[in-house]
Order: sequence, then structure tokens, then C-alpha cells
Amino acid sequence: MNTGGERDLLMSLFRAAVEAADPMQIVPPHLPAPPRGRTLVIGAGKASAQMARAVELNWPGPLEGLVVTRYGYKVPTERIEIVEAAHPVPDRAGLDAATRILQLVRGLTADDLVLCLISGGGSSLLPLPASGLTLADKQLVNRTLLRSGATISEMNCVRKHLSAIKGGRLGAACAPARVVTLLISDVPGDDPSVIASGPTVPDPTTCADALAILQKYSISEPAAALEHLRRGQDETPKPGDPRLVGAEAILIGTPQASLEAAAELAQAAAVTPLILGDAIEGEARDVALVHAAIARQVAAHGQPARAPCVLLSGGETTVTIRGKGRGGRNAEFLLALTIALEGHPRVHAIACDTDGIDGTEDNAGAIAGPDSLQRAAALELRAKDFLADNDGYTFFSRLGDLVVTGPTLTNVNDFRAILIR
Repeated sequence: MNTGGERDLLMSLFRAAVEAADPMQIVPPHLPAPPRGRTLVIGAGKASAQMARAVELNWPGPLEGLVVTRYGYKVPTERIEIVEAAHPVPDRAGLDAATRILQLVRGLTADDLVLCLISGGGSSLLPLPASGLTLADKQLVNRTLLRSGATISEMNCVRKHLSAIKGGRLGAACAPARVVTLLISDVPGDDPSVIASGPTVPDPTTCADALAILQKYSISEPAAALEHLRRGQDETPKPGDPRLVGAEAILIGTPQASLEAAAELAQAAAVTPLILGDAIEGEARDVALVHAAIARQVAAHGQPARAPCVLLSGGETTVTIRGKGRGGRNAEFLLALTIALEGHPRVHAIACDTDGIDGTEDNAGAIAGPDSLQRAAALELRAKDFLADNDGYTFFSRLGDLVVTGPTLTNVNDFRAILIR
């Protein structure tokens, strides 16, 4: 980038967004009162280990439990066991952990409390197949959906109906114990039934909905999964199910809260923040074109705000994979944005995943400035070729502009900031 000031500010905005979703800060205020009976802590997701640690450090009585998180996200705990498993394509470790969690909640009483810690990534980390299906079936469906361009809501609808634990099934298995679920949202709209495929909340979707999604994206394998959905005989617990009537689901971390934290920091730096939305979906490169157009409008006409200002947005874009390159949706977004801006002299941008991992790579995202295309040309890198190959990671790596944080131990999805000076 041309100057360090813009880069420093953008990095500070990203850090503020992540800190606003730090489990150590947001879990303690929402802990319920201890029960007369046992306290069992269960959970899944990229933030679940740090959430479990926050519970341990702030819980006044005895507790036990098991949570599953992504490889590399484990933290030290004493009473709650942490298991690591694969994301975004599930593995045997996740299946075994899901099986154990379901066994742990059997035989509870009305005097017991189940504290469920749920965050993004939980769908892949709880891959217990429905009756008649295998882990290999689940893996194939996941891989295909991830490449299809399906939204997170669509993917989780399918996952729920191929599962023996998601879509409210885990919550139903806890009955008659009291169930309190603390949620860190990574999904547009913050719907508890979508976050990690809603293992403890009622599911309004059906097997027919899941089948329609597979048909929409021309997914015809594995045959066993499609046949399971066609039969429709193993539906998820629906709203009003007596086993879930008393269950509580509390949103403790959201994309909007993180965007507001970044906006507050921008204002303190005398930069006007514009929050475009916390639930933006669509193809990453298409979303980038819209963001670029708004940035140009600000620079040229002072609309919808005068510079200096920063455009902030969250949500979860998608990438329909056509090439063989590396990189997640944030690198894809930023590369498309960089191309669309054509080296605009007043625009700088960052796009990162708040969990610290963009897709399956080792970076959170990347950062770009007015000189990105010029520096790329000096290295004989054609930005459009890299975009065509879905290779945003390599492009920004060659420029030295990857943002590498390591696991942040939380997850409120994508964070984008476009600074117009």
C-alpha cells in the first residue's frame, strides 16, 4: 500500500471487530444461574473452545462436559474436554465427538442444566449421519455444496436433514433438562436455527426443502442422501415440539455488534463510518463490484457520505469455484474489488474472516491499496488471470499483502472495510 496510515487504520478496524466477539468478554454476562442438579457443558464451533474456557473461569459451581472445535483452536481447560476435528469437510474425529456428546446428554433430569456453546463451524464439527447414511456420504455432500455457490442457509438446511444431531435433535435428546444455548452468530440474519445448523433449536425447514436445494445446484450424489430426503420419514423437531419448548437460545455475539465496534473506532479517528449491512450475501466478485461502485460514488460526489469515510460490511459471500487456485471468499472479494477500482488513488480496503482463516488457507484475508495493481504488474502478475483461477491467495501473497492472524478463537463471519480518503 502507498502509506502505512491507511493500512494501520484498516487493521485496527478489523481487530476491533474481532475483539467485540471475544468469548472471554461476551460469555460471562450471559451465564445462567447454577441448577440444583448437574451442569453439563457441550458445544461445537470455531469459538466453542474459548467459550468453554470463559465458562470455566466464571462458573461458581461444579461442571463437566465436552465441546468440539476446529483443528488448531484448542485452548487449555480443566473440567470441560476439548476435542479438535476437521472443518469445513468433516472427519472421523468430529463424528466420534458428536456421538459422545449425544451419549452425554442421555438420562438427564429436570434438575439438570445443559449449557450449549454454539458458534460458526459447528455444522462440520458435528457430522453424525442420519440412520442409513455414512460419514463418506456427509463428506461428499459437504464438498459438493462448498463448490456449488450455495448460501450458508442452504447448506445448513441440507446438513440438518442428513444428520442425527443437528436441526434440534441434540436439544430434544437433552429433555427434560433445562437447555440454555449461547450463540455467536456467523450467519446472515443471525437465525439460531441456521447457526451451526441449530442443534438445540426447532427447525422450520423440511426434507423437501433440503432436496430442492440439492436439485437447484444439480447435486445428484450420493444417491443414499437423496433417497433419504425423498423418503422424508426422519424429520427434524419442529417449532412447538414439547421437548424444546423450554429451551433458551441467547445471541451473545453478532456481525452487527462487530461492525458497530469498528464504526466507533473509525469515528474516533475522524473517519465517517457507513455500515452497508451485516448480512450481505452473493457471489464474492459480484458483491465486490457493488462495493467498488459505492466507493467511487463517495470519492466523486461525496455520496452517501463525504470522505474521509469507511464502508463497513459483513455477512457471508459465496464463491462458485471454476479454477484451481487457492483462497477463500475474502481474498476473492478483495481481488475482484481491486480490479474494479483500477488503482483508484483514494481507496484502500481490507477483507478478512473474523475467525482468522479465510476458507481453508492460513490467512484471515488480505489488504489492498491504490498501488496494488501497479505492484502486481511490476511482478508480471495479471490480476484478472488470478481471479479467473480463484487464486486470490497467491495474488496477495506475492504482493506481501495477506493478513495472517492465526485462529482468533471466535467467528462472526466476514469483515470488509473500504476506506476512502
